[in-house]
Amino acid sequence: MLVAKNISKNFSGVRALTNINLELHPGKVNAIIGENGAGKSTLMKIFSGVHTQYEGEIIYNNQPVKFANTREAEEAGIAIIHQELNLVPHLSITENIFLGREITNVFGTLDKKKMKETAARLLARLNLTINPDTHIAELKVGQQQLIEIARALFSNASVIIMDEPTSAISDKEVDNLFSIINQLRSEDKTIAYISHKLKELFTIADRFIVLRDGATIDSGDMQNISQDELILKMTGRKLNLEKSGQSLTDTRELLSVKNLSLRNPVLANTNVLHNISFSLHKGEILGMYGLMGAGRTELMESIFGLHTKYASGEISVDGITRIIQSPRDAMRAGIALVPEDRKLAGLFVDHSVKTNISITVLEKIQKWGLMLSRRKEQKLADNYIGRLAIKTSSSNNAAKTLSGGNQQKIVLAKWLATNPKILLLDEPTRGIDINAKAEIYKLMKTLSAEGMGILMVSSELPEILAISDRVLVMCEGELTASIPIEGATETEILKNAIHKN
Repeated sequence: MLVAKNISKNFSGVRALTNINLELHPGKVNAIIGENGAGKSTLMKIFSGVHTQYEGEIIYNNQPVKFANTREAEEAGIAIIHQELNLVPHLSITENIFLGREITNVFGTLDKKKMKETAARLLARLNLTINPDTHIAELKVGQQQLIEIARALFSNASVIIMDEPTSAISDKEVDNLFSIINQLRSEDKTIAYISHKLKELFTIADRFIVLRDGATIDSGDMQNISQDELILKMTGRKLNLEKSGQSLTDTRELLSVKNLSLRNPVLANTNVLHNISFSLHKGEILGMYGLMGAGRTELMESIFGLHTKYASGEISVDGITRIIQSPRDAMRAGIALVPEDRKLAGLFVDHSVKTNISITVLEKIQKWGLMLSRRKEQKLADNYIGRLAIKTSSSNNAAKTLSGGNQQKIVLAKWLATNPKILLLDEPTRGIDINAKAEIYKLMKTLSAEGMGILMVSSELPEILAISDRVLVMCEGELTASIPIEGATETEILKNAIHKN
């Protein structure tokens, strides 16, 4: 259905793609696999009309094509679900689904009723029980991801490109998405599927195409390759992740949370969080698991002082009760938060790598207390670029020009620059390839060995089991279990994450 012939692409003199050759077959899920920076998203943006300047040729449905913009690609039948969500936050779900392709009546005005009814049917197909009039800004990242999928379903495209479609949705929603993909496959649709979750690729994909360093490495049928072989093709080397094996022995309490509750800002007399109490010890990596809607992100944000109008409870750091009324108070107490959505809440994407790293510690890199010391700022940036192996040709490059994995490292760097005692990580490896994950795991282990306490939220159970010293489980705003790593299994964690009612 779609063929790439010798596709090459440069960004500011940096070669992103070099003579890419691949085929996407109809009626198949074609998995595009590679590390962050391998060129996957860049190639998909060429296919969908986002990037229009490139070398090489695209053959679509046996015809050479060159799209001038995304509208041309959509009209030809190519839809893309971007990894970085492209929704308008202050428009409704319906308005986002129909943006640029609104339905009008015989009088030429918007047929709002028909659009809302169509949106409701699309949401029902995704098992998403939300009013179509709800604004995108009111939705969690995982729900927004499903709205992106709804947009693609509405387009009735022949080729559907899915860039990390499961990165922020729950296991139940993944199963639902897979059933939709199976239906699309039966309709002979062509699916290009990008994911770093190799386990799900072996579940849903028919074919694999491996990219590495902007070049095509190999392709074939998924049934003819093992996970280890795929990893070797992706990275050019074998990777071994050291599993967490025993609980932490240091019992010194670094963070204490007592009876933390969070009132629902929209629904009166209801709570998002119910009397959460737990401790984080010095040098401990405390994993937190829960299904979508369990309240994990709200808990992290409440600890960081983002919901003080609705939150209650007691937070202590190093045995001292702290009054945290804002993120500034949290930072002064030695707490840092790496948020779930790096694009929305973690980065100034149009600003340089250097600016993003230094933004949290401006007072430390001043000279004479009046202006920034460019020398100090550069030294700080160079330190963390080297320490976290951030791949960039210059610290002056805009953050948006880097791959997702390197953007995440920038967010980590800016918070590590504050020298926190407690690091809150909300889905720190979302959209990160297996090698970048291993690098972040290694960094977490190093930081915990230096005495930092780390609270990590993750939707991936293997990740929770691999990196944690202890596991907290949440369900519907309640803390339902605290499990030592020796006794933690996927079955035990899931049992506590699902209410029996």
